[in-house]
Amino acid sequence: MANTNYPSATNQSDTSSKNSGNSGRNLLIGLLVAALLGTWGYMLWKNNSGGAGTGSAATSETEMATALSESDSLRQMFNLAEMRLDSITGANNTLQGEKSALQKEIDARKTEINRILNDKNATAADLGRARQLIGELNGQIGRLEAQVTQLRGENQELTVRNTHLNQEKQVLNQNLATRTTENDELANTVDVASTLTATGMSITPLRDARNGKEKQTNFARKVDKLKIAFNVENRITTSGPADLYVIVTDPKGTIVQNAALSSGAMTTRQDGDRNFTAKVPVEYETGTRKGVSFPVANPEGFVPGDYKIEVYHNGFKIGEGIRSLKKGLFG
Repeated sequence: MANTNYPSATNQSDTSSKNSGNSGRNLLIGLLVAALLGTWGYMLWKNNSGGAGTGSAATSETEMATALSESDSLRQMFNLAEMRLDSITGANNTLQGEKSALQKEIDARKTEINRILNDKNATAADLGRARQLIGELNGQIGRLEAQVTQLRGENQELTVRNTHLNQEKQVLNQNLATRTTENDELANTVDVASTLTATGMSITPLRDARNGKEKQTNFARKVDKLKIAFNVENRITTSGPADLYVIVTDPKGTIVQNAALSSGAMTTRQDGDRNFTAKVPVEYETGTRKGVSFPVANPEGFVPGDYKIEVYHNGFKIGEGIRSLKKGLFG
């Protein structure tokens, strides 16, 4: 994950633990600084009092031997400053990964301080310079602490905002899901409601006379085709083309198939997959009653018995009828 200028997000228990650890470390550092400053004060006092001739030389040498040298004292001060800096950057992974302008200044001072303290031939002026740099370093660390505190506050604010935005997003997603479901249900309702209805169905058996005219007959062996007629209507269906599917089932239960009528298979909403006899396209006008009429011829011929006619639109059966054909006197 890319580094940012904000502290890393942790859970509250981790944050509390880190804050507690940092507080303890800061207290320890403060005590060590106080002790170190006391040692420094004592050493300076002893140096001054020794110059005035008070006390024996042996006593002075013993006390000075037990006191920290100036270089060692500066090293201790520098180590404490580094501990203080580590306590800041250790709690903030972004400061470890990125070098801000202040961080670069701090690194530069640390480098110079280390150079002086590692120099065994450092002069009093060098050590004075190191003392000054350590003071400046502590000042910079203080400013860095302030930055971290500010960033933590900003990060907490961003976390609250992010939580709020996530909650709003969840509500919006729920509303969207609800609206989508409602729209789907509405679309399905409109789709079902737009299905045409068929009424007034008639089934007329016809034979083709030699003079080109059609004559009605009820004898199966004379029937050349069945003329199927009915009316379709719907008040909400939009105007335009609509496909009707007609199933003609003979007395043996076989669906009549005729390539000239575009016979095929379809999927219904209630009766599963079914073969159909004819696909009948119609041009429908919204809110009107339209008459539909077409002939169905059977390449296998017609036999006596009941012929069942079913009409489908939009996957639903919208009408049906039965027509009986008689057996002739001669079969």
